[in-house]
Amino acid sequence: MKLTEEMKAKVESILARMTLEEKIGQMNQESPSIVGGFDVPFSELIEMLTDGRLSQEEFEKLMSTAKQDFHEDEIRAGLVGSVMGNDPRKANELQKIAVEESRLGIPLIIGFDVIHGLRSVFPIAIAEAGSFDDALFEETAHMAAKESRAHGISWNFAPMIDVAHDSRWGRVSEGPGEDVFLGSRFARAKIRGLQGDTSSEQNYVAACTKHYVGYGACEGGRDYNTVSMAPNQLFNTYLPTFRAAMEEGAATAMAAFNDLNGVPCTVNRYLLRDILKESFGLQGFVVSDANAIRECVIHGIAADDEDAGVQAANAGMDMDMGTHIYKDHLKKAVEDGKVSMEVIDEAVRRILRVKVWLGLFEHPYVPEDVIEAYEKGIPAGHAQLSRKAAQESVVLLKNEGGILPLDSAAKVSLVGTLADSVDEVTGAWAMGWKKEDCVTILAGMKNSGLDVAYYPCAGPEGGLNEDELEAATANGDVIVAIVGETTAMSGEASSRADLTLPGRQKEMLEKLLASGKPVVTVLMNGRPLALGWEAEHLPVLVEAWHLGIQMGNAVADVLTGAVNPSAKLASSFPAGNGQCPVYYSHPSTGRPAGKSKFTSKYLDAPAEALFPFGYGLSYTTYEYSDLKIDEKEDCLKISVRIRNTGSRAGTEIAQLYMQDVAASLVRPVKELKGYQRVFLEAGEEKEISFGLPKKEMGFYDNDGKYRLEDGLFRIYAGTSSRDVLCGEIFVSFKV
Repeated sequence: MKLTEEMKAKVESILARMTLEEKIGQMNQESPSIVGGFDVPFSELIEMLTDGRLSQEEFEKLMSTAKQDFHEDEIRAGLVGSVMGNDPRKANELQKIAVEESRLGIPLIIGFDVIHGLRSVFPIAIAEAGSFDDALFEETAHMAAKESRAHGISWNFAPMIDVAHDSRWGRVSEGPGEDVFLGSRFARAKIRGLQGDTSSEQNYVAACTKHYVGYGACEGGRDYNTVSMAPNQLFNTYLPTFRAAMEEGAATAMAAFNDLNGVPCTVNRYLLRDILKESFGLQGFVVSDANAIRECVIHGIAADDEDAGVQAANAGMDMDMGTHIYKDHLKKAVEDGKVSMEVIDEAVRRILRVKVWLGLFEHPYVPEDVIEAYEKGIPAGHAQLSRKAAQESVVLLKNEGGILPLDSAAKVSLVGTLADSVDEVTGAWAMGWKKEDCVTILAGMKNSGLDVAYYPCAGPEGGLNEDELEAATANGDVIVAIVGETTAMSGEASSRADLTLPGRQKEMLEKLLASGKPVVTVLMNGRPLALGWEAEHLPVLVEAWHLGIQMGNAVADVLTGAVNPSAKLASSFPAGNGQCPVYYSHPSTGRPAGKSKFTSKYLDAPAEALFPFGYGLSYTTYEYSDLKIDEKEDCLKISVRIRNTGSRAGTEIAQLYMQDVAASLVRPVKELKGYQRVFLEAGEEKEISFGLPKKEMGFYDNDGKYRLEDGLFRIYAGTSSRDVLCGEIFVSFKV
């Protein structure tokens, strides 16, 4: 977010004319209040929708009978700075009130959770991150920005860039996985995509990086839970994605629900002011997560709502999402001297900066022709991009016997309730999709021309239909089983202690295997699952995640061989329950896992991940050789040769890792430091090179100081975090 001097002057001019009440109004975000139409509170209705007790269709039917209060009178009085919503005509109506009927005419900033697309939903983040494709990350974000503006949304609560090592946490689905380097590249690309094209107000939105910070380290993988960590862990693992986003110009940030070392992020001055604003240089504002200011009372760090509001404002929380605490208590807090006018002015200045930068004062409304265009359907190019993103996100985990690609003449029995569920393709936190845009796996396989018969049999919930299962095994030459989780089983408030396949899906797979027919297992899920039994017994495993509106076509593209899979895992998969957290970049221990009992391991589980970070197969094979490391003045130049040793062309994702062998703090056994997508024809060999800047070979100590220490480094290059070539070099840093 780049501000001109003219923009800054405009902000100061507006600020100088505002009353205290109007300033506090800018710090207040409202959501539509729902009145009538159903017999339970609206909050419970949302819970029923998210946990599967209520279908999307039933929810929409109930909502059609409800009345919504959009706080028009408060907007007219200048007491609202932001609202949530994704209805472009309602957005225009509310903006008209704010711009034409309020005293100062300050437009609203309308925000919405556009995590992985709005109407043109692309893969969940943990899936898309596995493409290791920065250009794709940026493209899909830009698509989301354009669709958001077309729906009146100028502020996306995205990207979610929490690093997460524990797949029990449901929100792993929303972020780019376990690695800080990949997460930082993902963050930068998403900011460029959301904010970079300012050629028209219809092409960009304000990004909102979340959840700041450490949310992905919640204890036991339980959502909203406590977080405790050493400063070096905070600075080396959990802050870098946010630093990268701020360096790329992210306009806003959302504070996390959790406490960090005893102080909730919502009221944590050190995190919000000292690090985010002063050190990282955030130019825009910080918003609380939903109800988070009030939850500081429940945390036990604030005595009551007023105290929570005072602490939050003084800590640097600029906008209150949904509690009315600022609106109800800040004026008195200022009058009583508990919050200074300087604090209020700074918060409002930051909010106005973003509104001015977005061009909301000049272009507050969605043009009618834009609204009408989206009412007719999504742009063809958006569907094509969603399909491309989905294709690049499918990970081939196992392919024994060359069962894949499928023989085009084979009779396919498609089993599993997930295979024909429109509601399950988009994944968690997909809020603006329409059924007519979604392609199920059944539809995609039919579109591909396969001879396919469908037998629901079983799914993540419910029973097992033995008659359908018998028919599937009798009638098909090959069986494609779609198994995994429902959308409601991952995402927010969906932590799971048991990461094995839910329901009777494993039993179904056992019976399918017993038939003697070849079985292709395709996973639809929002987190890494514990697949120890599946990896041992099933001949084919395909990780398809929740891929968005074009999921069915993309999965069919991969199964038929129209697309050669190239994606890798952005998070490690455990072999079984109890192994989490499991991640490749764990710190070195004095007793690393080995054959001896007295080493760091479980007695009843493998020492390593079942499928490690960076892992993924192809319909061809690749061979690495000739690793070379050359030291330059300011970087290491690393080269390696890659040969396609198979019979068809493919794209390999080459990965570069580093280990600092001996340092003043214990360092990870490996750290990702680079990656490249390399296309190779069958039999082709290429030499690729990486540049590893010396300034990126250091680490932060427990005082938050960045250190570059002379010593021995191991350099790894290969096809995953486990399968690598290794070389060593002693590096001296000239500081």
